Amino acid sequence: MKEKRLTKEFTKGLLRENPVLRLVLGLCPALAISVELTAALGMGLATASVLLCSNVIISALRRAIPNKVRIPAYITLIAGLVGLVQLLVKAWAPQIDQALGIYLPLIAVNCIILGRADGFANRNGMFASALDGLGMGAGFTGALVLLAFVREFFGGGSIAGVQLLNNPAAILILPPGGFFVFACLIALANHLQGRSAEKAHGCGACSAKCEGGCVS
Repeated sequence: MKEKRLTKEFTKGLLRENPVLRLVLGLCPALAISVELTAALGMGLATASVLLCSNVIISALRRAIPNKVRIPAYITLIAGLVGLVQLLVKAWAPQIDQALGIYLPLIAVNCIILGRADGFANRNGMFASALDGLGMGAGFTGALVLLAFVREFFGGGSIAGVQLLNNPAAILILPPGGFFVFACLIALANHLQGRSAEKAHGCGACSAKCEGGCVS
């Protein structure tokens, strides 16, 4: 039973509670960075790293941090981790650092990270918090990569800088196109989650037509 619960803590961030496509969080980097696949992958991995480390550290210190100052303490810790990640990216991947620009240090104010810190890591053990951070980070990264793939391939005609299409739909790399692709991916995620919920509850064999979907 415990193993099943821990597995759920990881997998929920992939689709059921995907931070971008289901919870609609972190939209600023999701829409701004998703013009290029390489930049989207770099932003996703950087955010996932901070999310994992902050979840584990905050879970370990949750009983030592006074409740009255927990939010300032979380923000200070997250800002320190972001600074460390930024230095590592500058040293080992300067091209990614240049592509991300101001959005890399702005990971410190990403509501996904603070939300998981206060909403989950503050109430759960280190292992469960690590799985939550990994799952949410993977879901965030996956959403950014998928969004960037569609926009770069169909809007720019290239993948990771390699030109593949001669006449792409250039509007997809513009802000209106980004919102359009984002809306389509949200609809797809909602559809897949609805199908998954129906399968889990056995609604496929149910003859009742419940208003608003399955209520099993």
